[in-house]
Amino acid sequence: MHIKQYEIILRSRPRGFHLITREILDVIGDDLSGFTRGLCHVFIQHTSAGLAINENADPDVRLDFETHFNRMVPEDTSLYRHTLEGTDDMTSHIKSSILGHELTIPVTRGRLNLGTWQGIYLCEHRNAAGGRRLVVTITGN
Repeated sequence: MHIKQYEIILRSRPRGFHLITREILDVIGDDLSGFTRGLCHVFIQHTSAGLAINENADPDVRLDFETHFNRMVPEDTSLYRHTLEGTDDMTSHIKSSILGHELTIPVTRGRLNLGTWQGIYLCEHRNAAGGRRLVVTITGN
């Protein structure tokens, strides 16, 4: 079994749902060719952003996600106690907990075995976040 691990710093992005598949592949792509089968684990080292896999073609999907999450978890400080970092403080933590902080993707014949219309999202919940850190670990043979 082989193991490769990478730390990736994503550029800062505005609040929303952003495709980051290409950025991850730009870092790990060549090394994937050494794996016939395995798993790629992606972990985000933050509590106010999350990760998801979903539609990678129509940008309206990402806008609809943002609209839905804003309705589901309203940015109203009267609803929360933890607001030291602003109106998006607690809402960001709730949204990231709903979506999660990690993904596991099969690796098959040297590539991420995502479905035709699937892409990896950075789910940014802060109004003004900095760069986000990922740890990507590939295991297999």
